[in-house]
Amino acid sequence: MTPMDMLLSRASTDHLQAPAPSEAQMAEVLATAMRAPDHGKLRPWRYVIVKDDARSLLAERIVTSMVRLDPDVPEFKKGKRLKRFSTIPMTLVLGMHLRPEHKIPLWEQEMTVAAGAMNILNALHALGFGAVWVSGDVVNDPVLAEELGFPAPHKLAGFLFIGTPDAPLPTPKRPDPAEFTATWQGQPVNFAADGKTP
Repeated sequence: MTPMDMLLSRASTDHLQAPAPSEAQMAEVLATAMRAPDHGKLRPWRYVIVKDDARSLLAERIVTSMVRLDPDVPEFKKGKRLKRFSTIPMTLVLGMHLRPEHKIPLWEQEMTVAAGAMNILNALHALGFGAVWVSGDVVNDPVLAEELGFPAPHKLAGFLFIGTPDAPLPTPKRPDPAEFTATWQGQPVNFAADGKTP
């Protein structure tokens, strides 16, 4: 598989089983995150690996956070989150170590974290693992963020569920890039994806 084939074949999946990446494999995967664009060299990405028995502890914190944010959250939603967080082979907590006082805008710092996460997803796929990036209301819970090591102004950017796909990855139909691309020639552009001709 060529590098381009690898990139074009990546797809998210939460149908994951053991094994998760080894410690050495995760070190290599996380090294790719350090190649993300980083204006000002602020290095805002932070990663927390959750595996083995700690999965159940995280699952309980997630459910507690759900109830804190919405006391009327349905039981089936709590059960679904509890199961996913406690049974997926590995969870990577995506943290954002933010510096709101810095001249680099917060949105750029957050985009650096997102770019790092995308590098991680691609690296996992390159090594034969599967993953999916999940979020939900709990990423906005400052109490949960602090419990995981990210007191304000730092935040959560979500969670990567990681493991080995239990079946071949699907080949999702992707949109034609031409629908999202236009060539600028001095006037505002239109995009086919917006129902307009470029």
